[in-house]
Amino acid sequence: MKIALMDSGSGLLAAAAAVRRLRPDAGLVLSSDPDGMPWGPRTAADLTERALAVARNAAVHRPDALIVACNTASVHALPTLRAELEPDLPVIGTVPAIKPAAAGGGPVAIWATPATTGSPYQRGLIRSFAADTEVAEVPCPGLADAVETADETAITAAITAAAALTPPDVRSVVLGCTHYELVADRIRDALQRPDGPALTLHGSADAVAAQALRRIGAEPAPAATPSSDLTVLLSGRTGALPEAALAYEEGRLLSGIGAGLRGGAAVPAPGEPAAEPAR
Repeated sequence: MKIALMDSGSGLLAAAAAVRRLRPDAGLVLSSDPDGMPWGPRTAADLTERALAVARNAAVHRPDALIVACNTASVHALPTLRAELEPDLPVIGTVPAIKPAAAGGGPVAIWATPATTGSPYQRGLIRSFAADTEVAEVPCPGLADAVETADETAITAAITAAAALTPPDVRSVVLGCTHYELVADRIRDALQRPDGPALTLHGSADAVAAQALRRIGAEPAPAATPSSDLTVLLSGRTGALPEAALAYEEGRLLSGIGAGLRGGAAVPAPGEPAAEPAR
């Protein structure tokens, strides 16, 4: 079994680590686009062209499924990717975990990139899944870029700024960018009030990984013999995980350095996937 994941950069690490937890015997293809990142500021047409190239690079390695581990690419490029690659290669998109967060009760905060915050796409998800829930949309300028480069000072500054915009009574936070899951503990520490209820973070990595297995008819087998089959594609070039990726437990796990993962985001309940619904 081989699972491919794609993103502009290191945002795919969380979902890749989730796949490795569920199926340590699966080979992984990590296809990113350091030559073209960030994708966020690009036009929809330009982003789709970049995403299609990254997906094609992954498809050459004949994976059983492709995870689009990027919220922005899922919004703009998913129909094009599916039109070209399916049914031969199942393509699994990613959406913010607004539905399970709202199911747990509000108030809810959605941390997302400035381009996504307040967008028709995100507002549509809120109307569909959280119409009766108090929701605060929190822009996080610079956070994804800081995570990508593992810039500790910039990460701290971006999280501090976003925390200041987050209502103090929120009970759960949706991590609306896949990069944010890599610093989930730091986000929790910035938001958790000593006298408040335990804060729940909702990411997409675990649900997306489970959805990929379902699409190919595979069951989780966390006790399976680990595979060392890891292919890293950097704008189509075979390489290694960038040094910045090794700043995170997910990157070290994928590289075979270190043994575990921290508990960052809540695992959505069965039937409440953060991935887009099965088709």
